Amino acid sequence: MFLRFAAMRIPTILLYEEPSSRNLDLEDIRRYLGNWLPQVKVEIRYPFFTHYLRTLPEGRREEALRTLAAEFARIKVRNPAAPWQDTEPIYGEIEFERRRLTNPERPLFGLLYDGFLLMNVLRSLIPRQENNPGYLHIVFTNQLTGTYDENDRRYHARSAIFGYPCVISTTGIVEAPAKPREFYVLKQQYEALKMADGVDLQLKEMFKGQYLDHDDPRLTQVLKGYVMQALFYHLTGEPFCPEKDCRLFNAHWQSELLAAQLGGKDFCPKHEDMLKSMARDME
Repeated sequence: MFLRFAAMRIPTILLYEEPSSRNLDLEDIRRYLGNWLPQVKVEIRYPFFTHYLRTLPEGRREEALRTLAAEFARIKVRNPAAPWQDTEPIYGEIEFERRRLTNPERPLFGLLYDGFLLMNVLRSLIPRQENNPGYLHIVFTNQLTGTYDENDRRYHARSAIFGYPCVISTTGIVEAPAKPREFYVLKQQYEALKMADGVDLQLKEMFKGQYLDHDDPRLTQVLKGYVMQALFYHLTGEPFCPEKDCRLFNAHWQSELLAAQLGGKDFCPKHEDMLKSMARDME
């Protein structure tokens, strides 16, 4: 893995904005990448689909927007307990997606999209000159992405989908890693006692700081690690590290996520050496 990593040319990194997350600071992430890899080129762009539509002649944008809206309505997960099925979307679903695409700053909750199908849509819109290993596209989205697990026959929410391009979900980073076990026990107890009203606010106060929340001020710091996972995936095919204090650790619990990303240490010795070697090769 190390030899392959060291031999590869570091790509231009393209970061696509996600404006509904007020605490996502891509300039800070660009500086972070520059601290580790001073020669790397990092470009911040408009949200992916806004950027794509701006590249089209004005007369073609409305048709492209409607085509994209229909595609997103199609790749929704309608039954999390079954594999995705191709279902013809209705008019209202397409119009919802159209409004969402034209207002990317609006939060999005309650919908799950198949992560690999979403990646396919994104890939199909990347221009030929940027559709090669010389570019690492990292798309931030508020869409909750998931993948179907054949073992337990249901969809699981994902924080990130690594492929081409890499997709990082600002909703998934909150919803995918599990909260403390006690959180779910208390929630079940409240619901069993018919005391569900306001329970989320009560639990949020009780477990304050123990998990990442929507618009969390720690979001940018956490996503620095996920951007690095995307970079390692792009270069080596392996985004993760078994060391729990490394930013590349594949966290399944919020406590693991916060420890890996906010613990004060960036990388394990192995991955730190790999980054330093890469930085020297770029000089």
